[in-house]
Amino acid sequence: MPAKAPKAARHLEVERKFDVGESAVTPSFEGIAAIARVDTPPAQELDAVYFDTPRQDLARHRITLRRRTGGSDAGWHLKLPAGPDSRTEVHAPLQSNTDADTEADTDSVPDELLDVVLAIVRDRGLEPVARITTRRENQILYGSDGAALAEFCNDHVTAWSAPTAEDSEPEPADQQWREWELEVQNGESESTSHELLNRLSNRLLDAGAAPAGHGSKLARVLDSAGLSAPAAAPPSKDPVHQAVARQIEELLVWDRAVRDDVDDSVHQMRVTIRKIRSLLKDSQDSFGLADGAWVLDELRELAGVLGVARDAEVLAERYERELTRLDPALVRGPVSERLVSGAQRRYQLGLRRSLAAMRTKRYFRLLDALDAMVAEPPVSTFGQDAAPVTIDAAYRRVRKASKAAKAAERAEDADTALHVIRKRAKRLRYTAAATGADQVSQQAKAIQTLLGDHQDSVVSREHLLAQAHAAHVAGEDTFTYGLLYQQETDIAERAHEQLDAALRKLDKAVRRSRR
Repeated sequence: MPAKAPKAARHLEVERKFDVGESAVTPSFEGIAAIARVDTPPAQELDAVYFDTPRQDLARHRITLRRRTGGSDAGWHLKLPAGPDSRTEVHAPLQSNTDADTEADTDSVPDELLDVVLAIVRDRGLEPVARITTRRENQILYGSDGAALAEFCNDHVTAWSAPTAEDSEPEPADQQWREWELEVQNGESESTSHELLNRLSNRLLDAGAAPAGHGSKLARVLDSAGLSAPAAAPPSKDPVHQAVARQIEELLVWDRAVRDDVDDSVHQMRVTIRKIRSLLKDSQDSFGLADGAWVLDELRELAGVLGVARDAEVLAERYERELTRLDPALVRGPVSERLVSGAQRRYQLGLRRSLAAMRTKRYFRLLDALDAMVAEPPVSTFGQDAAPVTIDAAYRRVRKASKAAKAAERAEDADTALHVIRKRAKRLRYTAAATGADQVSQQAKAIQTLLGDHQDSVVSREHLLAQAHAAHVAGEDTFTYGLLYQQETDIAERAHEQLDAALRKLDKAVRRSRR
């Protein structure tokens, strides 16, 4: 993989598929109020090769990757689930003359598409799993303003599944069928698009169509050939296992978002990693981590790598907000350049380092280990099921940290102790949420948020001191740095003053949860 993959073109596809018999008559769309005109372009001949890993990891996540020739959108298409009737389609052009040949080498899969799903594919490689040719007769439906509203496709499909290693046949058997597709354009609102989709769908159902039994042409091919991805194991009844499994799925979603540099995605991926680590740490025996504690270390390291970009992102947003609120007369010297622009540059550097880490075999092995953990039932001890996780142990750690904070004599020690309370409250929050103690989780989150503001203030004050010194050496006015430093001090003091009340509320919530 290259150090940085370019972004590919994306659009949201809102469509439905329908199974239909060969004798069905293509419906008319006359009489639908929104439709003013229907155009029928020439039929298209489409030829697509679909790719997946040997164990069909993309199919398991309802993702398809194909290389298509013919038609108006020839190229590479990656389709990601985005809702019941929606998918995000990522496009990349055909890369060369050889790539236009459906027999081209699979190494030609564009890096910008592979990178999107790298956390799923990892280093397992991609190979052809099916070839599908389609004769497409389509109609474009226009509104009264001349804008295209929807496209109806009457597809005659021929498909071949790729032979397996054990297949003695030189060529896989072909499949043929007919299907209809409806795709609506993104309207002024999501509800408007789906209302039109429902109206058009009813016209197809009236013409004898039925909702498709498969989500894609590829799924139908693989299912008919007996090559579908194995069904997922039944979910564990253990609530912590269920919570970890959900968070691992979230991790893969945020991984894609970070690769696309979506706003707040680094933060959300880091939060998800910390949730997984907290849940695993509080249930090490249940997950069999006695010999696999390296997973906890790797999660901590990964969160730390992401933290470089996240801390810079927080500071940039914080200083931009505070400088905007100040009277312009109080903003002296190139403060914004040092504080805001400087933090934004550090964010980009941190993001590049994060992406580099997310393209390594080390990262892939961590993901493999997490998958393996949730694929197995909770570990039994001496023939008995693992003991259920309770919130008492996590709460005792919060209380111990709060006592240490009260005993701290130096301000630096107090700041460190408060940060420990925050981390332990966060672990309590995740454990409580996983075990259904919602009130405990809510109060623990309140403490986490309160002390998160405090910790952000600590980090900000350290940064302001460093930047004020650099400004002083450069002969710049440092007045604004001092003003911002005092504001940060006030934030920290308010958070500290509210902590005792928040801890009392948490204690009450824990006591109620025991009843």
